Amino acid sequence: MSFILGVTGGIATGKSGVVDIFKQYGFPVVDADVIAREVVEPGTPGLKKIVATFGKEVLQEDNSLDRKKLGQLVFADAKTRKTLDQLLAPFLQEAITYQIEKKARVTPLVIADIPLLYEAGYDKVVDQVAVVYIPERIQQERLIKRDQITKKEAQQKIASQLPIEEKKERADIVFDNQKDLLSTQQQVVSWLKENQFL
Repeated sequence: MSFILGVTGGIATGKSGVVDIFKQYGFPVVDADVIAREVVEPGTPGLKKIVATFGKEVLQEDNSLDRKKLGQLVFADAKTRKTLDQLLAPFLQEAITYQIEKKARVTPLVIADIPLLYEAGYDKVVDQVAVVYIPERIQQERLIKRDQITKKEAQQKIASQLPIEEKKERADIVFDNQKDLLSTQQQVVSWLKENQFL
């Protein structure tokens, strides 16, 4: 049976960099962000639900989702964000689970790249969880620099997720990403070797 490793972190903790290391070694990745975009493409039941709930003003002229507009609505208000999460959860869960099962048939290790892994309960569908960790102070600095946003906006985005320290506590594996990418890569390779995937 294939081993399913859930990889998560916080916004701007460097999770994508860690997932890229697994990709370099040829392990398939189920990317929740890609799936989240697919389930709200024009004509999908997911997008129809969003429009029914939030109105047509969240659509662009070509009837595709205006992510920026929707983002402004949900990041500013926890209740609205929860409504959106609940609305899309069944579509996401079905697609993510299907992709994991499909890839698990052909490879010994599948990486499930899920930003809101704990928040959405995906820790129950993976064998272990790896958290890509940096302290919140560094997370905030990186996010401000990366997205060119204010400190307040960065705090709002970070607050919309489970605190990184809590994720670290709950993790089976912690990849510490405070140093350079090489140091993080060594941690990933060590884990792969210890578990006989390399």
